[in-house]
Amino acid sequence: MKKIGLVVNPIAGMGGSVGLKGTDGPEVLQKATELGAKPVAPQRAVRLLRALTPVRHKFELLTYPKDMGENECIEAEFPAHVVGKLDSEKTTAADTKRAVCEFLDKNCELIVVVGGDGTLRDVFDVVNTETPLVAVPAGVKMHSGAFSTDPEAAAETLMKFLWDELPLREAEVMDVDEEACREGRVSARLYGYVLVPYEPRLVQGSKLASLEAEEEFEQQRAIARYVVEQMEPEVVYLLGPGTTTRAIAEQLGEDKTLLGVDAVLNKKIIARDLNEKQILDLIRDKAAKIVVSPIGGQGFVFGRGNQQFSPKVIRRVGLRNILVVATMHKLSGLRALRVDTGDPELDQQLRGFMRVISDYGRTQMMRVE
Repeated sequence: MKKIGLVVNPIAGMGGSVGLKGTDGPEVLQKATELGAKPVAPQRAVRLLRALTPVRHKFELLTYPKDMGENECIEAEFPAHVVGKLDSEKTTAADTKRAVCEFLDKNCELIVVVGGDGTLRDVFDVVNTETPLVAVPAGVKMHSGAFSTDPEAAAETLMKFLWDELPLREAEVMDVDEEACREGRVSARLYGYVLVPYEPRLVQGSKLASLEAEEEFEQQRAIARYVVEQMEPEVVYLLGPGTTTRAIAEQLGEDKTLLGVDAVLNKKIIARDLNEKQILDLIRDKAAKIVVSPIGGQGFVFGRGNQQFSPKVIRRVGLRNILVVATMHKLSGLRALRVDTGDPELDQQLRGFMRVISDYGRTQMMRVE
């Protein structure tokens, strides 16, 4: 039987819904907790394990103690051998690295990582170039190309790996400077490559930077003019992160936070850089619409860098009140749109087709996976 190692970063993704752009550093984690952030990664690991239940007799699972894998296995009723030990209840990057070293020492043939870009960087620091990874997305940023699209896709990848049905390829490990993100600047860096079992529809790919060209800017401005002209009075427009949504604010003569969620009412920004709770409080007794742009190269509309749009927020606004905006150049590089809200039922409701505003008065229908 093949041995597979599972390590969970239990704090990954906690900064998303509260608008902190990540959880790197103890001060940020403390602030996220004070703002009411809840763990994301443990339930993502449970979803993975439950999807693997039909084939659990096909491999031996090794994991790390407590919230780094053991507790998730217990909740999913998935048999696992616990290795190593934790020196403290508060887990650190050193624990993640130690877990991977334990798995390698015990000859694991595949390592499953549940976390974000920072977690993947920690694994990259100690993993060898011959042991493949399956990365389950549970962070905020997730620029790296090694992540599966969601926990169920990770489970399918693992199953196909067990049956030797997938080739291995190198995927990028990337991360951004969280402090720069909080200041509205994107500073991404390539750290290296890891091996992943590869099937295009199961792996998200790397985030592509926006094309800085006059044609792209002109399309963004045309989209912005059209959206602004269609804005209804007394309706709150929640502008998600990105340069296309920023162009909408610029059309209004307003200054938008590039990586945050800002609220527009009657063509004026009334609140900036909102978290999930602030959004829900703001729209409690108001009609609202969400304006989002898919991530270039990946196609995610929800679940990557805009976790402030939580399932609660999306349901409160209503699926019919989601406006997707993207230039024709960005859409040309996407096979489909994707959603990964953390709520499988909502993801299923969002799948099908979405209308995307791609130029002034022009829309395209895009399939949502």
